[in-house]
Amino acid sequence: MPTRHLTDAQRQGFARFDGEPSADQLARYFHFDQTDRDLIGTLRGDHNRLGFAVMLTSARFLGAFPVSPAEIPASVLAAVIEQLALEPGTDVEAYFAGSRRIRHLALIRTHCGFTDFGDNAVARFRLTRWLYALCWSGDDRPGPLIDRAAAWLIANKVLLPGVTVVERLVGRIRDRARTRLWCHLVTSLSDDQRARIAALFDDGDTSTFAALDALRTIPSKRMPTELFRHLDRLDAVRAFNLRPAPPRGVPATTLERLARVARVSKPSAIAVLQEPRRTATVAALFHTLEAAAQDDAAELAEALLADLVKGAEAADKQARLRSLRDLDGAAMLLHAMGLLVLTDDGLPLNEWRNVLFERLPRPDIEAAMSKVEAIAKPAETKPYDQLRTKWRGARRLFFEITTRIEIDAAPGGKNVKAAISYLKGVDDWSSLAKMRGAPTAAIPKAWRQHALDHEGRVRDPKAYVFAIIDAWRLAIKRRDVFAKPGIRYGDPRRGMLEGESWHNSRLMVARALGRSLEADTEIDGLSRLLDEAYRHVAGRAGDNLDLRFETVADKTQIVVTPLDKLDEPERLRALRAAVQTRMPKAGMPDILLEVMARTGFAKSFTHLSERQATVEHFEISLCATLVGGACNIGLEPVVRPEFAALRRDRLSWVGQNFIRPETIAAANAAIVAAHSRLDIVQHWGAGEVASADGMRFVVPSSAIHAGPNPKYYGQERGVTWYNMISNQFSGLAGAVIPGTLRDSLVVLALLLEQETELEPLEIMTDTAAYSDAIFGLFWLLGYRFSPRLADIGGAKLWRIDRQASYGQFDEIAWGRIKINLIRENWSDLIRLAGSLKLGHLKAAGVMRMLQVKDRPTTLAKALSELGRIIKTLHILRYIDDRPFRRRILVQLNRQELRHKLGRRVHHGDRGEIRSPLRQGQEEQLGVLGLALNSIVHWNAVYMQETVRQLSEAGTPPLPADIARLSPISWRHINFLGRYDFSVPDAVANGGLRPLRQPNSKWDF
Repeated sequence: MPTRHLTDAQRQGFARFDGEPSADQLARYFHFDQTDRDLIGTLRGDHNRLGFAVMLTSARFLGAFPVSPAEIPASVLAAVIEQLALEPGTDVEAYFAGSRRIRHLALIRTHCGFTDFGDNAVARFRLTRWLYALCWSGDDRPGPLIDRAAAWLIANKVLLPGVTVVERLVGRIRDRARTRLWCHLVTSLSDDQRARIAALFDDGDTSTFAALDALRTIPSKRMPTELFRHLDRLDAVRAFNLRPAPPRGVPATTLERLARVARVSKPSAIAVLQEPRRTATVAALFHTLEAAAQDDAAELAEALLADLVKGAEAADKQARLRSLRDLDGAAMLLHAMGLLVLTDDGLPLNEWRNVLFERLPRPDIEAAMSKVEAIAKPAETKPYDQLRTKWRGARRLFFEITTRIEIDAAPGGKNVKAAISYLKGVDDWSSLAKMRGAPTAAIPKAWRQHALDHEGRVRDPKAYVFAIIDAWRLAIKRRDVFAKPGIRYGDPRRGMLEGESWHNSRLMVARALGRSLEADTEIDGLSRLLDEAYRHVAGRAGDNLDLRFETVADKTQIVVTPLDKLDEPERLRALRAAVQTRMPKAGMPDILLEVMARTGFAKSFTHLSERQATVEHFEISLCATLVGGACNIGLEPVVRPEFAALRRDRLSWVGQNFIRPETIAAANAAIVAAHSRLDIVQHWGAGEVASADGMRFVVPSSAIHAGPNPKYYGQERGVTWYNMISNQFSGLAGAVIPGTLRDSLVVLALLLEQETELEPLEIMTDTAAYSDAIFGLFWLLGYRFSPRLADIGGAKLWRIDRQASYGQFDEIAWGRIKINLIRENWSDLIRLAGSLKLGHLKAAGVMRMLQVKDRPTTLAKALSELGRIIKTLHILRYIDDRPFRRRILVQLNRQELRHKLGRRVHHGDRGEIRSPLRQGQEEQLGVLGLALNSIVHWNAVYMQETVRQLSEAGTPPLPADIARLSPISWRHINFLGRYDFSVPDAVANGGLRPLRQPNSKWDF
């Protein structure tokens, strides 16, 4: 069991001051009440009073007593001297040199109720139980656990023991929690299942290793044959019949994490694990293996069906372009006929047809009508003619999907499920006799003309199948139909509070959300707030020079004047120049290694087995791997065969075993925490505001996790790295989404699932990221959603009071909020928000359910009505508050600047992501985010040092100017590496370089 979980710097800083306390900390921990003053007043000598007061407040703040005067920050001494009215310049060193300090420590323990860790068995038991609960729930990273243990001890007035004691305690608790998990998983197996797992690792039988490896393989190509192979693997997983029932009481996150280790570890590495860990690891794998395999199958099936439909649409478009000349001729003839009928008053009343046919022969008109009928199509028609040519391949593909992927349905997908069930029972899908009675409720409107007759029954079986293919594709995308079992493609409602669990937790949920369970209380408050906002903005409209009302097509619209560029005073330009010219020049390896040393984020990169790396020069190997991924250059440019830490096998080992989404997130959290503590960062923001936007990347054509968008990817496919940054310029989280999925599906998931110590309360996005529902959901969760409104002219305002007069806004505020719909569903709205807040529901799945436009659920309708109130409040503030618009613009500009830096860093291979697998894409873009955070933090450190030097030189910058500096700059950074111009002596003397060994894949 490892006992050292902290870096040397973290160990040295344990229970000591980390720089100067903030103003809030000074006010909270270093304030003396009357009881403190009376006790301090009994001491003789200012130095004794000062020393005693420092010891007292340090114990409250640190949970420990300083051991030397050098540890005490100047701001602490100044605050204590000022409060106690001591003589300026009182020397605290005299106190440490005296002998009274030891007696004072006992007095402080008695006065404040402090106890020693070793003497307080009750506190040790409570702390152990609390830490054990955290470990059992999956939150068992040692560094954060040690920090939380220290905070708990301080809050409970227990003096901190030595750092080694806390490290060993955390290590023992983590070990006990893991052992209990392994035992739970093993005891949940039957004797037969345990025997079958043991048989996988029989000595000398390598075939079982190969079988296990084959079961874990994920599809890697966007091809039907790849889907068929994967469905064979899915059948093999089911045939293995080793899916044990999940043991009660084991958290799903803990089980999934252990299963993830089993999915990516080599079978030989699993085989050498000690019992019960080995059996538990394989059991966890089979707990989730079928669900993970179904996820992969559903994702690939969705992609292939999308390609089928989009390919037919493209072919139909080309066919229409080729027939455009024929359509033009027919249209011109029919145009001439219409012109003759409408404009020639000389046509005889009774024999006008004969006269018409003399000028325009009847066969020509009939031929033109036939061409128009054959070529022209309704606007919403489907490319059935093109799809019909692909019937054979499409039929086999969809047959495999429907018969081998197990699905279930939410209420919105019941009709699709019924159609799938019918198709599974029919052996010949092209037989009209067998398909005549198929259920038709799931057929999209655009397909009805092809598939159904006038009685609403199937008339074309092939058109019916293509209609269900289209319906299934859309239903699986929004999770109306979902994989069962499944994780990413599973039931998005799974985990929602209901029944007894909801009844028992409803009061706690309401308090956590800061909302009332009484609908009328919240509705009355919102009604009052909306009415006041309307009246306030309407009353100021005449004085608002940025606001005007224009009438376009008989409709009144709001027009808001765009913001002008902020003026830059000469002193600000001079400060920027002074900072830029002083920034040290460095390359990516220099920056990563330095930030690694300053923040200790290398400790976050644990092995798949969750152990710390013990190899020599691990930090260098990790840095090289991160540079290769972030710069998109691969490992070749950073490999150095003569240096063990930079050999290809070492770097490959690091990349496969240490670079994972969870380790990247933990490393980012360490950088964000260190960055937030810099003094200069406080000028930029407190971390309460964040923004989210996406970067687009082209991926290989074989990538499954990808989507088309000609605007960004041309004729290729791509992914979007949707990421969130705080107003401190630090990246908080990121997600890789296929194509350009609607941003609002992702923004809430990023906010709820980010793991840094910052907790943004206001989220700013671009226009594309908002919908009515997301406004409501953000408000329920206690967040403020503040998107930029680029299309405010067409915005619709909503009102509750129909009789109120809001001046010029009366012509715009014509939307009516359905208050009764909100009132009737209020309990379910609180239940939904509480399930998200407590982590029972995944935000991305919930947002998919809420984004249904054609058949929204009642809950989605109620949430949209609530969101319209919040959206209207946002619009009113947006048009009335110029500084508010400026704040949004500034934050979004910060995000755009970060993306420009990201393009400079991610320069290799034309900036394209070359991994076709979702996990590889997530890891590479996660590493890019880590590199960006490292650059921002490194820049901020040296900017702070520059400001300090300027202040010492007698030209201190103004705080307002520091606030407009940006740590996102790169002119001083070399992203391209350095070239080596040395030549080996043997080559310089006319010799040859040694040839590579063809049988060694690790030689560079």
